[in-house]
Amino acid sequence: MAGAIQKERYGSKDLEVQYKGEIDLVTEVDRACESAVVALLRARFPEHDIVTEETHLAQTGSRYVWFVDPLDGTTNYAHGYPFFCCSVALTLDGVPVAGAVYDCIKEELFTAERGGGAHLNGRRLRVSDRSELLRSLLTTGFPYDMRLDLTSALRLFNKFMGVARAIRRDGAAALDLSYVAAGRADGFWEERLHPWDVMAGGLLITEAGGVISRFDGSPIALTADQVVAANPALHALMLDVLGDRNP
Repeated sequence: MAGAIQKERYGSKDLEVQYKGEIDLVTEVDRACESAVVALLRARFPEHDIVTEETHLAQTGSRYVWFVDPLDGTTNYAHGYPFFCCSVALTLDGVPVAGAVYDCIKEELFTAERGGGAHLNGRRLRVSDRSELLRSLLTTGFPYDMRLDLTSALRLFNKFMGVARAIRRDGAAALDLSYVAAGRADGFWEERLHPWDVMAGGLLITEAGGVISRFDGSPIALTADQVVAANPALHALMLDVLGDRNP
């Protein structure tokens, strides 16, 4: 549904784009995808709460809460850069129990169910088995307000550049996490994310045998202020880098 909307309008020269901040975009496609997903969830699960990126919806206090990012990677989408997705996750008492991330360009559907594993188009996923940062491909992202604190964002980037094989910054956290779950990338870190960015991808990570946490190793919070994910061996090494206070 959301994927079909994204695919239909992708590359359009008359795409309606608005600004939520100096560089933070929202498009007509974000809103159309959100409306479609919310309508479907409300029809099938009327007693559940829904939290979305673009619209503040009334909450009832349900134990079941859906987190929806209708178009993760909006800037990429608006520029015709083919790295974006729709991310949907269901939590029960704050714990992710099901999630899906869909890339309509590659027609790749990443899915996870708590206790049921992680899959890509039906194929079981496992995180990579690399155990050295020097042999690893890492992914990351920068927050939209990074201009307010360039030093912090670049400090971590520079530290990992010094110990990893390579780093990619593609601009869609849910898809970055999905790639780690699939073993395409070995690790991911980012600050100042939101729950709709990470709930589905985080479940993919754990169900694929990986670990996801805050920078101090504690469980990620619903604020998603800090996220680091990798296989268990690399996760421990990444925590060491993140915990090192030296420049």
